[in-house]
Amino acid sequence: MVPVASSVTLKTAFVHSAIEPFFTGGSASVSEDQTLLATAYGEDVVITDLSTGQRKHKIKGDGEQVTTLGLSPDGKYVVICSRSLQMRILQLPECKLLRSFKAHDGPVIVVHIDSTSTLVATGAADGVVKVWDLAGAFNTHTFRGHTGVISAVRIFGQKGSARWQVASGSDDTKIRIWDMVKRKCVAVLEEGHVSVVRGLDFSSDGSLLISGGRDKVVNVWSMKNYGLVKTILVFEALETAGFLSSGILTSKISDQLIYTGGEKGVVRLWSIESGEEITPEQAAVQTSEEVGVSDIIYYPSWNDLIAVLSDQTLVEHTLTSTDLPIVRRLAGNNGEIIDLAYAGPVDGEGVQKYLALATNSPEIRVISTESQSSVVLAAHTDIVICVDVSIDGLWLASAGKDNAARIWRWTATGMEDTDGREHNGFQLYATFKGHLGSIGGVAIARLLTQAVYPKFLITGSQDFTVKKWAVPLAADEPVEVAKPVFTRKAHEKDINSVDIAPNDEFFATASQDRTVKIWSVEDGETVGILRGHKRGVWSVKFSAYDKFVVTGSGDKTVKVWNIRDYTCVKTFEGHTNSVLKALFISRGAQIASAGGDGLVKVWDVKSGECNATLDNHEDKVWSLAHRSDDKVVVSGGGDSVITFWEDVTEEELVRQAEADAELVEKEQELSNYVFRKEWKNAILLALSLDHPSRLLNLFRIVIAEKAEKGSIMGLKEVDAVLSSLAPAQLQLLLRRIRDWNTNARTATVAQRILNVLLLSFPPEKFLEVEDIKRTLDALVPYSERHYTRASELLEESYIVDYTLRQMDEVLMTKIDEM
Repeated sequence: MVPVASSVTLKTAFVHSAIEPFFTGGSASVSEDQTLLATAYGEDVVITDLSTGQRKHKIKGDGEQVTTLGLSPDGKYVVICSRSLQMRILQLPECKLLRSFKAHDGPVIVVHIDSTSTLVATGAADGVVKVWDLAGAFNTHTFRGHTGVISAVRIFGQKGSARWQVASGSDDTKIRIWDMVKRKCVAVLEEGHVSVVRGLDFSSDGSLLISGGRDKVVNVWSMKNYGLVKTILVFEALETAGFLSSGILTSKISDQLIYTGGEKGVVRLWSIESGEEITPEQAAVQTSEEVGVSDIIYYPSWNDLIAVLSDQTLVEHTLTSTDLPIVRRLAGNNGEIIDLAYAGPVDGEGVQKYLALATNSPEIRVISTESQSSVVLAAHTDIVICVDVSIDGLWLASAGKDNAARIWRWTATGMEDTDGREHNGFQLYATFKGHLGSIGGVAIARLLTQAVYPKFLITGSQDFTVKKWAVPLAADEPVEVAKPVFTRKAHEKDINSVDIAPNDEFFATASQDRTVKIWSVEDGETVGILRGHKRGVWSVKFSAYDKFVVTGSGDKTVKVWNIRDYTCVKTFEGHTNSVLKALFISRGAQIASAGGDGLVKVWDVKSGECNATLDNHEDKVWSLAHRSDDKVVVSGGGDSVITFWEDVTEEELVRQAEADAELVEKEQELSNYVFRKEWKNAILLALSLDHPSRLLNLFRIVIAEKAEKGSIMGLKEVDAVLSSLAPAQLQLLLRRIRDWNTNARTATVAQRILNVLLLSFPPEKFLEVEDIKRTLDALVPYSERHYTRASELLEESYIVDYTLRQMDEVLMTKIDEM
């Protein structure tokens, strides 16, 4: 007996969308209209739609790491520099390469594109600053004078302005001002810094220049006399600094605000007039490692700014108040997805729109499936291995290598609120400590109390034990639970997975000792053991519709077990590597499994057949979950890709039914054309239907008809049809000719059609046909063979003629003798 849900449409067709990594650190740039984001992704560059987070283009690299890049404010050009010393200028949106060339004698470290999107300044490790024309991709200026690596560069100039300058900073601690009109250095600012200069920016009118460095100060310079106006102590090593537009967050016309970012990992605002910080004290993002601000992206037309963090995260702050509320956080690289689960409340359509991710780090990321904005839940002190979510999505359980489990509660504000600020969504509710090894599996009670609290938590660990924990009720502050309800020695090896039955009566544990055990939730006693896997079991999951569990193992199989008698009722084979996750979908009628082969497979439980194989990962698929409405399966893998597989089976069935009906109509229409001997329409329709046999018969009938004078095919209208074929029709017909030409019985038809085509189309037309070389390579040898055979037949026919003539002569001689 296998679990089968009645009246369920089996899922066989899927379309996918994905959240892909787009940033591995380094440079990032945004167009002024905030539609495009360009980021370095190893040796490649990814262009992303900033509003949706979806990848638009991936520009392949030259084999070396990208050192810096720049996206023009109008979003029409992207400049890419790499360690190969090559600088590439590409035109968007078609990603057309305008020029690739060696720009400097050392790697380019910084680039800046001016506000008019016409010029780009580059600074390199060779100490040289150059200016280039973007559209023409040629060098306009070369400035030499620095004695160290160029660490910052900035262009000042406006359309129609006579003043064009470039400011550059170097690790020689000096700032140089270059006049692009006079083509020379007009000032050297060398008294302000004692360490490398990282941030430079001109005020909107060009009267002031600010510089920020790793010496923990910001200097304000006058561009009239090139003197130092003010030094502001910021008490952190800076990576970037810039001016805000006049009037933002200040009512004083004389006051000008600047922003800074550096090692503290937060954006700070300062008043030039007072020299004081105006942002309140901020807490940096709580993570397991130090996170700093590597860049801040800002345009004068914006009312927000984007901070680029060293952990490959982009944080958008709104400039509506001095505390700089965070409105969006984009993770450029989620890392290896070890586990995931749909989380958060169910919306009006019955679906959850957040994912909780365990990403091979001590932090849990909760990401919006709509905007891809994310928040970080930090409390664990070592890598989080597993997560689980309550039936209503409001409680999140996590556990990992710090030997502790934690439970998080969804807050009233959620992750989005009407105040336009970011909220964490989940807050830590309780911590459960007691295991002596890493926790490999965690499960939260499926039934909730009347007060909407989970009653208990189950954890399984590498210390071979399983524990049941009581969840404290109505805790106002996070509490720590040290005493479990019970502890049982469960297995002889590591426990990899834990799951709880829908009625909270049983729970299951899967272990590396190749067994799965079923336990009583009430007293923690073993009620059944599932034996049959030949290697460690990675996953176990209960069915929500019958008394069955599904398991996935390192022996590459998926098994379904009946927990009434603890027997295996079905085994599914098809993965070529360990099955790391398996779960029931389609109300128990199907199983989705994920494996180390990078594939997701969907199985029919009743027949044991594989209904679909889904491939969008380049590494192991560690995690699998399905949405509450059962229409989407999501997978996450070691390649940092999160793929959403949406079921479109019903739409595909409707489309197929419509296509079948249309095909029947066209078949009838074709029969009518043949009956009425409308050869022109019949041939075109047979060609569009791609019916090789019907098309061949049509040509045979036409050739067998009484031939019209001057027609190759026998009918002039058929010759006219062949001579007016569209490129796609010509390509298809050439393939049919290629196939017919391989058989002596159909070669005559093929040669006649080919004769018409060669006389009707110029050679250039054939060169436009896709894969024409392979088609001709197949046509030529068979055509030569047919020609040779025809020639031999012709020669043999001469012998027959000679024989007949000799017979006639002999006959005439005998008649004369008579």
